Amino acid sequence: MYKILLFLLIAVSPVISQAANPWQQHVDYAMNVDMDVETNTFTGEQTIVYTNNSPDELNQVFYHLFFNAFQPGSMMDVRNLNLPDPDGRVKSRISKLKEDEYGRLQALSLTQDGQPVEFMHKGTILQVKLAKPIPSGGKTTFKMSFEGQVPLQIRRSGRDNNEGIRLSMSQWYPKLCEYDHMGWHANPYVGREFHGVWGNFDVKLTLDKDYVVAATGYLQNKDEIGHGYTKNPVDLSGKDKLTWHFKVENVHDFVWAADPNYKHVVYTEAGAPELHFFYVEDSLTGEWENLPGYTAKAFQIMAREVGKYPYDKYSVVQGGDGGMEYPMATLITGHRRLGSLVGVTVHELIHSWFQGALATNEALYSWMDEGFTSYYTHKVVKELFDQKDDPQMGSYRSYMALVDAGMQEPMTVHSDHYNTNFAYGVNAYSKGTVLVHQLSYVIGQEAVDKGMKSYFSKYKFRHPDPIDFRREMERASGLELDWYFEYFVNTTETIDYEIAEVGKKKGGTEIQLKRVGNMPMPLEIVVTMKDGSTETHYVPIRILWGKKQPETDGKWVSHTEWPWTNPDYTLQIDTKLKQIERIEIDPSKRMADVKRKNGVWKKD
Repeated sequence: MYKILLFLLIAVSPVISQAANPWQQHVDYAMNVDMDVETNTFTGEQTIVYTNNSPDELNQVFYHLFFNAFQPGSMMDVRNLNLPDPDGRVKSRISKLKEDEYGRLQALSLTQDGQPVEFMHKGTILQVKLAKPIPSGGKTTFKMSFEGQVPLQIRRSGRDNNEGIRLSMSQWYPKLCEYDHMGWHANPYVGREFHGVWGNFDVKLTLDKDYVVAATGYLQNKDEIGHGYTKNPVDLSGKDKLTWHFKVENVHDFVWAADPNYKHVVYTEAGAPELHFFYVEDSLTGEWENLPGYTAKAFQIMAREVGKYPYDKYSVVQGGDGGMEYPMATLITGHRRLGSLVGVTVHELIHSWFQGALATNEALYSWMDEGFTSYYTHKVVKELFDQKDDPQMGSYRSYMALVDAGMQEPMTVHSDHYNTNFAYGVNAYSKGTVLVHQLSYVIGQEAVDKGMKSYFSKYKFRHPDPIDFRREMERASGLELDWYFEYFVNTTETIDYEIAEVGKKKGGTEIQLKRVGNMPMPLEIVVTMKDGSTETHYVPIRILWGKKQPETDGKWVSHTEWPWTNPDYTLQIDTKLKQIERIEIDPSKRMADVKRKNGVWKKD
């Protein structure tokens, strides 16, 4: 009965039953912000033109007010105080903030098409009751006055980080929540992932004239600014503040950072966007001089592997608390050796494809962002540094450690609702990586590469979800893959295949195979002879059909299908037992078998 119920639960799971939005909401932001670098406070005026492309009439809207997470007693604070393994960068730090170290973001006034509206602050969410509904296909204009205080840097955002960077301004403005085929995504900011509305930004930032600003978008007034944006000298005498004006189209967020000591380097190379680097030059940032060439090469590799980066500029900015991606920019800590500096930069820039352009809802499907990004990070870094070993194996080890600890949770858990940071981290980064690399075992590397390119081309700027990715892999391979995603994503079932017995059979050898784990998989069983030659015996599962025969050094033999209902399978091969030295299930180790030792037979 348990297995029947499990099968039914998998079959009807709603989590991967929706295709990408056939429509997208749209928002145009215009913001004028005045920053006081002495008090770390700012005021702003925001105008939003919101287009409701959904089939629904909207009677309310929501805004994110992320900075309010950095106050004692916030949901982020309480969550980290009660997790068994809290984020090491947070722990109890929020609970100990002084009032002038708090984060704060508040709406002071708000109108809709000139009419005042009712609004209510609910921690990191602003709920707005509209003066009039927004009909399907309609537009409306919101105007807001707001004020905020930049928190002491704790998680991603803030001031005065551990490396002394003054302002890391991510998740800093009232940001309209996304509405899609699932409804509103007005999730409180508890610490993890994001989801946003595609739109255009026109942002003016006014602050102390000595500060250098890095931001999403394209600077509109270079000749008024200087600071490495123009070769022409700019006379700033007589000014206390400068206004930096940035514009960009078709992004879902806007980040900026500022420091009076930023060194600004511009680097151009064919096949890469115009690259900007902002860092404070000291004895611990010497490797930044070597970073531009590696960064350009990473963009070139990703264009070849997945598709062209869709913008003309990208900035690598010292700031934040580690590494965090934003449209057209990343904030990274900069006191690193070359390998670490290149690694974090490559990882964050690869997010430009999966979080920046595809923009899957990270909160629901973190593995489609972090996992895919990690998979390509490993591939790109391997090529950059000419590494020899399979770079994906570290992710398998992390996944196995979670299984061994008995702390698995399904990959369908909302990012903020995992019981441990351990389970979230492994699922999002490691198991997400394994999912892609293991697909190369199931359908072949050529099909994975083809499917990923098609996925990016078809779904960029559309917020795709798991079924969209699966369908592209099915189209690329010609194989049915629902079972693969249903087991590996929706459940915590594991893969474990055993070579139970090997014996003589008239005219050859008989190999008894056992499926110990509950997740079915096709098997590639490699038989190694005493003379060193090999032959691969392929056993498909009945619900998969068979993949295209890969190029192999030895003989390839396909066998009858193994029905997933059957725990045992008898494999008969023509090779005589006395000729065989070793039999191994998947020596490539791409299949995430949790007990590999029982899948190996050696001649005594």
